[in-house]
Amino acid sequence: MEKVELLALSPVELQELLVSIGEPKYRAGQIFPQLHKGLSPAQMTNIGKLTRERLAEVTDYHLPKVKRKLVSALDGTIKYLFELADGNCVESVLMQYEHGLTICISTQVGCNMGCKFCASTIGGKVRNLTAGELLGQVIAAAKDSGKIIGGIVMMGIGEPLDNFDAVVRFLALVNCPEGLNIGYRHISLSTCGLVDRIDRLAELKLPITLSISLHAADDETRSAIMPINRKYNVAALLASCKRYFVATGRRISFEYTLIAGKNDSREDAEKLALLLNRSLRTRQESMPIHVNLIPVNEVKESGFVRSGARAVKAFAAILEKNGIRATVRRTLGADINASCGQLRKETAEKAAKE
Repeated sequence: MEKVELLALSPVELQELLVSIGEPKYRAGQIFPQLHKGLSPAQMTNIGKLTRERLAEVTDYHLPKVKRKLVSALDGTIKYLFELADGNCVESVLMQYEHGLTICISTQVGCNMGCKFCASTIGGKVRNLTAGELLGQVIAAAKDSGKIIGGIVMMGIGEPLDNFDAVVRFLALVNCPEGLNIGYRHISLSTCGLVDRIDRLAELKLPITLSISLHAADDETRSAIMPINRKYNVAALLASCKRYFVATGRRISFEYTLIAGKNDSREDAEKLALLLNRSLRTRQESMPIHVNLIPVNEVKESGFVRSGARAVKAFAAILEKNGIRATVRRTLGADINASCGQLRKETAEKAAKE
C-alpha cells in the first residue's frame, strides 16, 4: 500500500487519517504544528508510542536534506541544494530584505519551458514536486537557519503553473494558521505565461502576487528566447493578465530580463511601454503596472551578456517617463551564483565525471 505524504495533508485531512487508524481526531491539533516545525512523528514527544507506530505504518514524512549550502559573504544570502527522498535535487534561496526573510523555492525538478536564458531548463523536466516537497523546502530552510521566514517567492527551478494542483495545495498549507501561517499577500508566484492556468488561478481569487516573465515586447523577440510564446503569444498573455486583474484586483508584476543587444535598447523600452499602456490601460479599467528589470544572469550555454548599468538606467527612465513604475532587481548572493538552476547543474555535472 502506498503511504500518505504527511506534509501534504490539511488539518482536516489529517483528522480523517487519524480516525481511520483508530486515533481520536483531536490528535491532529497536536501533530500538525509539529510537522510544520520540522519534526517527524518519531521525534514528537506530545503523542504516544502507539500513535507514532500507527502513523509510521501508513504515512511518510521526508524533509529535504541539505546536500550543499552556500552563504554569501556580501549579504548573508543562503543558497541551498536540497536532496529529495528519491535522490533528485532542487534549489532554494533564502534572502534577507528590510521587511524580513523571504525564500525562493523550486516547484519542479528541472523545467520543460525551454527559456534560453535560464539554467533551470537545461536537461528538461524530470518531474513535478509534491505539495509536501514544496512546503518541505520552507520548513527545512527555517530549521537549518534557525530563522523565521515571512515571505515566499515561487521563482526557483520549474514553472509553478505547470504543477498547478500541487502548487495550489501548497499555498493553502503554507497559509494555515496552525502551521507556518505565511499570508497570501507575502507570496509571489512567477510564470512564463501559461494562459489557461493563469485563468484557472484567477478563478481561485487568491490574494497572492502574480509575476509574469515577459522579457520582450513583440512576438518575434519573445518567441526566440521563450518557446512558450509560440503557444500563447504576447497579446494572449496580456489579455489573460487583464482578466486576472479584473477577477482579483491584484496588481501584476512584469519581469523583464535585460539581455545586451537583444531586448535592452531605447527602442525596446519605448515599445514595451506602448504595449503595456495600450493593452492594460483603458478608460474603463486601468491596471497598475510594475516592471521589474533584471540584468540577465550569464549562463555559458546561452551566450547571453547582461546589459550595462547605463543601458539599464536608460531603460527604466523611459518606462517611468511613460507612466510605468520600474525597478531594478537588487542582486543578492552575487558571490555564490544565487540564481536558481546553476548549483543543481554544477553538482550533477560533477557527479557524472566521478
